[in-house]
Amino acid sequence: MTSGKLNLALFDLDHTLLPIDSDYAWGIFTTDIGWTDPQTFRQKNDDFYTHYQAGTLDIHDYVRFATEAVRLQGPDLAAQAHARFMREVVQPSLRPEALALVRQHQAAGDAVVIVTATNEFVTRPIAEAFGVSELIAVQLERGADGWITGEIRGTPSFRDGKVTRVAEWLAQRKLDWNGVNMTFYSDSTNDLPLLERANHPIATNPDPRLRAVAVERGWRILDLFSTLV
Repeated sequence: MTSGKLNLALFDLDHTLLPIDSDYAWGIFTTDIGWTDPQTFRQKNDDFYTHYQAGTLDIHDYVRFATEAVRLQGPDLAAQAHARFMREVVQPSLRPEALALVRQHQAAGDAVVIVTATNEFVTRPIAEAFGVSELIAVQLERGADGWITGEIRGTPSFRDGKVTRVAEWLAQRKLDWNGVNMTFYSDSTNDLPLLERANHPIATNPDPRLRAVAVERGWRILDLFSTLV
């Protein structure tokens, strides 16, 4: 606690704690294991990723697309595939610098939360691999059978939606923005709304546009990885 306030460390995930985009990588992985047509899927996946980088992504359209293969395969095959994805793609991408940064905040007694625009199916096991139990991710609507429908439940944790979802997280703990001393690590200008809310915004492995903003505003810049995958 600082001055009676909760010290809160928020981390974006893709290209911030991970040197890859987990959502994009999961899409490529599902193609590699034969769940989707390679040419069609990769073209659409690349198009969506370009829109994400440009800040023009329609998150609802993207989530329908990104979860279609999982939805069609069903929960058992999806869980088996994700376990393999963790072994083959995510675990080799866990970098000691990122793990150490998370541990540093945990050791200091800070509340640590991963806040990501990637959906909860992809990211929950990744958060657990970082030893982080608190995850704010895109929530997936579930049908009467308990399985995902391809639609988003509630506010997606994307751009301004991250501010909304963090505010909800705080309210659930009877806190508000004035009750926390917040540090937020992110690589992307998509996260400017939440970075601007943070007491300590840290541009982490920033894209060129965020780097320029950070320099202009005097924000700390952290190049966590010497090289990106």
